[in-house]
Amino acid sequence: MTKEQLNQLGRTLWDIADRLRGAMNADDFRDYMLSFLFLRYLSDSYEQAAKKELGLDYPEPSDDDRRAPLAIWYQNNPTDIIDFEKQMRLKTHYVIEPAFLWSSVAEMARTQHADLLDTLWKGFKYIEEKSFNSTFQGLFSEINLHSEKLGKKPSDRNAKLCTIIQKIAEGISQFSTDTDILGDAYEYLIGQFAAGSGKKAGEFYTPQPISQILSEIVTLDSQKPATGKKKKIKQVLDFACGSGSLLLNVRKQLGPHGIGKIYGQEKNITTYNLARMNMLLHGVKDTEFEIHHGDTLDNDWDILNEMNPAKKMQFDAVVANPPFSLRWEPAEAMSEDFRFKNYGLAPKSAADFAFLLHGFHFLSDDGVMAIILPHGVLFRSGAEERIRTKLLKDGHIDTVIGLPANLFFSTGIPVCILVLKRCKRSDDVLFINAAEHFEKGKRQNYLLPEHISRIIECYQFREEEDRYSRRVPMEEIEKNGFNLNISRYVSTAQPEAKIVLKDVHDQLVLLEKKIKTAVLVHNEFLNELGLPPLPSAETD
Repeated sequence: MTKEQLNQLGRTLWDIADRLRGAMNADDFRDYMLSFLFLRYLSDSYEQAAKKELGLDYPEPSDDDRRAPLAIWYQNNPTDIIDFEKQMRLKTHYVIEPAFLWSSVAEMARTQHADLLDTLWKGFKYIEEKSFNSTFQGLFSEINLHSEKLGKKPSDRNAKLCTIIQKIAEGISQFSTDTDILGDAYEYLIGQFAAGSGKKAGEFYTPQPISQILSEIVTLDSQKPATGKKKKIKQVLDFACGSGSLLLNVRKQLGPHGIGKIYGQEKNITTYNLARMNMLLHGVKDTEFEIHHGDTLDNDWDILNEMNPAKKMQFDAVVANPPFSLRWEPAEAMSEDFRFKNYGLAPKSAADFAFLLHGFHFLSDDGVMAIILPHGVLFRSGAEERIRTKLLKDGHIDTVIGLPANLFFSTGIPVCILVLKRCKRSDDVLFINAAEHFEKGKRQNYLLPEHISRIIECYQFREEEDRYSRRVPMEEIEKNGFNLNISRYVSTAQPEAKIVLKDVHDQLVLLEKKIKTAVLVHNEFLNELGLPPLPSAETD
């Protein structure tokens, strides 16, 4: 699918959302819109696999039969259903009963069927509890099909849902049924909703250009980035994964078989559900990812709480865009937490280093971590200075990348990317000052492909360039009190031009001659007109 086709599909779906949400705010309507798109994807993938599995036995409905082909097959082959579903679980990892398929639901919407609302509710419950071998409990928990925002009476809500689903079905029908397209459209809509829902709603979304930078960095060889990408990553972690797009970008770099397993964690229930849907929408099987709903700072995920170092979970790639300068209240016992014990606790006013140390603790010896943080972590004093100093002395901070301001939906501040490694070859720190390289937009600034490529190439080949990048030895950083303020090492200021006094004098003499000549010519015209002349420079 071309970028233009994707944008066209995205605009079509966004226009539907904009027209149909009525008094409902964008956040609420997002949950309905994206869930229906998710159902369409699951259904299409399942029906394609079923058609392949059943071969010539897959029914071809007559023109006057609007039922889903699988509904006809189920009716005609009741004794074979159990074996068929068992086989489909092996092939596609999930099952959907015919009544809950998108084609069945869309037909109910087209005919304004009075039972649509009830069918949807049962269908969502079925997918959560029975479709997959692993439970997806609560996947649709944020979708209230009985909300008065859809209508005051059940019949009104049913009618509203019929209209929404019918319009989505019509909108999508103009485009290819390639299931990959729906995954791209889902990503597009997540971005649109993030952009249109205000700063708070944009927190769960990392803009694609920034996501691409992080994902390309962590997939390059950790010791010799110049040699190119790793062939395989066993495990990747995003401990503040939002809608999961950053993890999917890492997967995209290495292809569908390049990552052993994807791990994500998200505190917000709505975006936790978005992330799980997003994984499935992009063809990641339920056995290939694990998303945990919980608090990263409290570390309430059992698999990350192993006290035995020999059994500790380790990740070859760690990426994150955690909440900036989040206030937190660490308990006194937290100072003995295995994640923070060697470095100290981040201050209550900003949990930035707490997030960083959490991810860094689980980084493998051959892994790469890339995290987005506010610039304050580079120079703030107190506890943050002590943590930063130890990370530098231990040789774990590899690269500091400064990005332009106003790239995010959630904040206008400039941010940086810190690249960390447990074992790194170079004894310097690479600074990249990309703060002035961007395209200005109406609401947000954004990075063009050439801006992204320049950052990646600079990191990969550890290049130095005037007013853009520099490899700074640890001795110099130590002399600066372990302050990592980028402008101390890579200033973007243009040097003032040298002034040669003799050249300036010669220019003034030449200018004076031109003035005298111009006055003489002008006075001749004035004399012909009988007007008094301009005073000359000598008589002024």
